[in-house]
Amino acid sequence: MRSTDELTGRFRERGLRVTPQRQAIFGLLHGVDTHPTVESLYDAARAEMPTISRKTVYQTVHDLESMGEVELLDVGTGSIRVDPKVEHAHQHLVCTQCGTVPDVLLDIPDLP
Repeated sequence: MRSTDELTGRFRERGLRVTPQRQAIFGLLHGVDTHPTVESLYDAARAEMPTISRKTVYQTVHDLESMGEVELLDVGTGSIRVDPKVEHAHQHLVCTQCGTVPDVLLDIPDLP
């Protein structure tokens, strides 16, 4: 996923507001190897900025999705998850014991 500065620039190019709250969300997603729930992003952002709203987090991840920066996943666990790895084709598994959602890389041969 792009850095906070890169995402800030992309948001501004599209005429979207860039706020400290949104930049905090960008920072939480940068370099993440997991698939956090939107609620867990909200909780983490709130630890840094107690006044951040749930709506801001949801709107930001939806804006990121519309820009192709993240994919929002409904893996049947009742929570929407954010996948910041959109550059490589992969699928997802859900661990029925711990609830983690690991990536499964696909090695698909080229078709003639």
